[in-house]
Amino acid sequence: MEINFISGTDRQIQIQQLISIQQRVSIAEICERFSISEATARRDLQALALDGKIQRVHGGGIALNKAPAEMPMLQRQGEQAEEKMHIGKVAAGLVSNGGSVFLGSGTTVLDVARNLRTRQNLTVITNSLPVVNVLAGLENITLICLGGLLRDSELSFIGHLTEQALAEVRADQVIIGTRAINLEQGLTNDYLPETLTDRAILKAGRQVIVVADHTKLGRVATARLAPIDSIHSLVTGAETAPDLLIAMQDRGVKVILA
Repeated sequence: MEINFISGTDRQIQIQQLISIQQRVSIAEICERFSISEATARRDLQALALDGKIQRVHGGGIALNKAPAEMPMLQRQGEQAEEKMHIGKVAAGLVSNGGSVFLGSGTTVLDVARNLRTRQNLTVITNSLPVVNVLAGLENITLICLGGLLRDSELSFIGHLTEQALAEVRADQVIIGTRAINLEQGLTNDYLPETLTDRAILKAGRQVIVVADHTKLGRVATARLAPIDSIHSLVTGAETAPDLLIAMQDRGVKVILA
């Protein structure tokens, strides 16, 4: 039976504070502490998650972590290097000979590109200068590079010209990285101009594959890229928290561990 002297708003504030202190709270704990039903506890957690105050996970909620400021690409190459190498290999295995794929920017996608060099009759479209350098000159790969404004820190082409070119191409698959992934807030990035280009990239393929190491999950960055249901598959590392992976699968995302 619910206690009457605590309003729903006040209860949600207390639940948020509890999660902030404990980092995690279960539905059972909320029900016991506030004498409410499981349905009410779930609604409270969902409301907090939609407001961007917590991360909703299977069976409860966890504290929402803000993604740290993104360093330039060349400085990020050593971060989770082994995990990214495994992710790149597994994600490349999803790309078939004779197909077409769009490769976005970032260090994890670059590891995918390194594992595609032996593919046969493959068309690769990209806005990433490092990807171009890795795949240039290979007779077995047709390489299409989209121009535009070069973002020096990421070595990627972005902006209006890039987005115009994206409207003219289609690929079987899009493989893209992101700064942060959160169930309610979706995919988020740090840099708004690149986020606008990334939105156009997502529309360029029939299947969207996100590659991200375990540090990207459960976090939120500044600029919203796309909702979770805009992606088909996530390739991530085995260190990713199991409850986050279960929650992703519950939302219809195919999760592949590297």
